[in-house]
Amino acid sequence: MRLHRVRRSMVAAAGVTCMAAALLTGCGSDGGSTEGGVTKLTFAASTLGDPGRGPLLTKWLEEFNKSQNKIQVSPAAVPYPTFGQTVLTQMGSGKGPDLIRFDMPEFESAADAGLIAPLDDLIDVSKYDLIKQPDQFMVHDGQRHGIIFEASNYAMFYNADLIKKPPTTYEEFVKTAKSLTKGDTYGLAFRQTEAEEAGVWQDIFNYVYGFGGAWSDGQKLTINSPANLKGLQAFKDLYDAKVIPRGTDAATFRRMFAEGKVGMELNNGGYVTATRGQNADLNFNVAPIPFPVRKQGAILAPIVINEASPAKEAAATFIKWTLEPENQVKLQEILGASSVATVTKRSPEQLKETPFLTVFDDLTETSLPQIVQGFEAQTPDIRKIVVQNVIAALQGTVDLKTALDRAQQQATQQVG
Repeated sequence: MRLHRVRRSMVAAAGVTCMAAALLTGCGSDGGSTEGGVTKLTFAASTLGDPGRGPLLTKWLEEFNKSQNKIQVSPAAVPYPTFGQTVLTQMGSGKGPDLIRFDMPEFESAADAGLIAPLDDLIDVSKYDLIKQPDQFMVHDGQRHGIIFEASNYAMFYNADLIKKPPTTYEEFVKTAKSLTKGDTYGLAFRQTEAEEAGVWQDIFNYVYGFGGAWSDGQKLTINSPANLKGLQAFKDLYDAKVIPRGTDAATFRRMFAEGKVGMELNNGGYVTATRGQNADLNFNVAPIPFPVRKQGAILAPIVINEASPAKEAAATFIKWTLEPENQVKLQEILGASSVATVTKRSPEQLKETPFLTVFDDLTETSLPQIVQGFEAQTPDIRKIVVQNVIAALQGTVDLKTALDRAQQQATQQVG
C-alpha cells in the first residue's frame, strides 16, 4: 500500500525566469481556447525536443489532429533540464499547457499539490489492457492522476565493435571500461555535474538499487545506508578511474557514443531511437546492467491533464485516442525500446531489426520509477540534496560516507 501523503500547496519557484516560462510557446492562459468551434490544446513534453523522436512525435500528433473536427493539439517543447520546474511554475500560477508528459518526480509533486486533474470521471481505464507494474504508480490515494505515456527500462548499451562479449558482473564492467579507455576513447560515460541534477539522479539510481540499496524503507529515509554507500562507492570508483569523459554533459558524451568514442552507457530504452538518429550505422547492442542485484531504474512518464485547463474533456479525448491499440503501437515504434500504457506485441519486423527489444521488455518486472518511496512528492527536494553531496564527494571536497551522512541529515530536515 502506498503511504497516505499530506497534500501540500505548490509554491511557484521565484528563480524561474520569464525566459524559461516563455519556452512554452502557446501555453499559459490561452490553453484550451476555442476558436471557430475548434478547441485548441497544448501538449508539453521534453521528448518533443529530442532530435530523434521529436519530429516523429509531432507527426503522430498531426495524425490526431487529422482525425478530429473540433479538437486540435499543438506541441510545446521545453528542454529537459528545465522542463519540470518550468511547467510546475506555470501550473502553480493557474496556467500552463493542457496536457503534460511528466517524469515521475515532477508528476508526484504536481499530483500532491492538486495541480493535476483526476482522471477517474474522464477516462474509463477498464476498457484498456494496461500494463500493471508501471500503471500502479499512476494512482494516488485511490485517485488516478495519470496514464503511462512511456515506460522505459534502464539497461547497458555497448559498442559491439569494441566489446565482443558484454560484461556480466561489476568487476568485468570495470575491467572492460578500463581496457577501452585510451586516447580520446572512453570505456564508459555518465552524468556528474550539478547542471544535470535530474540526470545524475537517474544515473546513480542504478548503482544504489543495483547494489541492494534504496533511498528509503517507505517510512524513513535511508540515504546513508551501508548498501547505498557500497553502490555509490562503485559509481565513484569509476569516476576516480578516469574511464569517463569528465565534465562533459549528456548531449556531448551521447554524441561520442554514436561516434564510437564511448564503449558503454547505462541508459533507458528511449536511447535506441536517439542513437540511431545520430548514427544509423553504429553497431551497438544491449544487455542487462551487470550489477549484483537485478533492480534498475525506469523512466515512467505519465501523460496528465492540467487541473487549470478549461478543456479537460477535450484533453481526455486526446488521451483516449492515444490508448487506442493502433495508436499505442505507433507510439511504441516512435519511442523505440520503451513500453507504452497497454500491452502490445512487437512485430516480427521490429524484432528482426532490433533483436534486443526483448531485453528491455524482460526488465519490466524488476524496474522501479526513480522516486523515493513514501516521499514521492518530495523527491525533487531529496534529489537535489543527494546529488549535491554525491558530486561534492566525486570532486574530493568530502569523503563519500561523510557526504551521505550529511545528505541523510539535510534531507530528513527537509522532509520534516
